[in-house]
Amino acid sequence: MESISENLIQQATGGDREAFRRIYQITSPFVYTVALRTIGNAEDAAEVTQDVFVKLHRSLKNFEGRSSLKTWIYRITVNTAINHARRENKHRRKHIDYQKVPGEAFLADTTRAEIEKADTRQYLKTLLGTLPEEQRVCIILRELEDLSYEEIASTLKIKLNTVRTRLKRGREKLLSAARKEVITHEV
Repeated sequence: MESISENLIQQATGGDREAFRRIYQITSPFVYTVALRTIGNAEDAAEVTQDVFVKLHRSLKNFEGRSSLKTWIYRITVNTAINHARRENKHRRKHIDYQKVPGEAFLADTTRAEIEKADTRQYLKTLLGTLPEEQRVCIILRELEDLSYEEIASTLKIKLNTVRTRLKRGREKLLSAARKEVITHEV
């Protein structure tokens, strides 16, 4: 993500719409990616992205600069995504979810590499889905977003040792789930 100058932040904080639009342009791909990796659904990630920028617009004047803007936006994005996922899970539990029978799995011109890539993404999504929310978010921020342990702790407002514990337990659960998957397919 491109860095954002203090001047641009101050302009946006002062109500400059063009400055806020520039911040949106710089950060929206990043916000969408974090939301998508947290939730795993493109449609929901787009909705979360929209919610994040509504929140940012309303609360940018409260940004005090104690952390970087990137860390602050991470925190808002992750929290918004988690809350969205919780609402969706409650909604799904209340209503019976009828799934359509899938048609053609892939188009005739889809290459083997594209199929394998899609399978890998689905496999990773499935594995991440086995983790409790707090471990999944830490794994995503560390392994996919490449944040340091300190940045994760700051983003999630948790202690550094909590980050380490969640990552360790999350990795152990991912390895266990992956091993079970291999054993299941070998039998």
